[in-house]
Amino acid sequence: MIRILHAEDQGMVRDALGRLLNLEPDLEVVAQASTGDEILPAALRTLPDVALLDIELPGLDGLNATAALRDALPACRVLILTTFGRPGYLRRAVEAGASGFLVKDGPVDQLAAAIRRVVAGERVIDPALAISALSAGPSPLSARERDVLIAAADGATISDIARRLHLSEGTVRNYLSAAIGKTGARNRTEATRIATANGWL
Repeated sequence: MIRILHAEDQGMVRDALGRLLNLEPDLEVVAQASTGDEILPAALRTLPDVALLDIELPGLDGLNATAALRDALPACRVLILTTFGRPGYLRRAVEAGASGFLVKDGPVDQLAAAIRRVVAGERVIDPALAISALSAGPSPLSARERDVLIAAADGATISDIARRLHLSEGTVRNYLSAAIGKTGARNRTEATRIATANGWL
């Protein structure tokens, strides 16, 4: 029996998918989480073979939860299942240690097959997304430029960002300017939008 931890913040989707997976003769959902912060404690308690994670979760996101799971339970495979099929998310998921990445619009039997394949040691990636990720290339943003854009996303002022990230205002301006240039944007709002659309944030 393949033991599954499933993390999804939408209760109806989480319950429905859990019921469908439990109908498979060799699959059992042993834990469910509605926030990213619940994933690691639930995994340590139930020791799943596979963690099926959404990316956008309250608290810890699915990508950071993937890295935490791979450190704490290296035998647990991670399969990302998300609405957001963005090339940057795929790259970051693979870098964090995910064994698979699928978008939610596929059939349940395809998901069940993907779970079996990652447990067998294979890597399973949505083919169309893999092609997009190869053509898009890696994120042009440095880690600090990414941090500054994330901090700027809610309309924070330069001084707010500087305080939040413990940087000088001049350094924040430099990082924002670099991020705007690298994304080909006209301003920081557009740079944030472009980076978000590509899954770089």
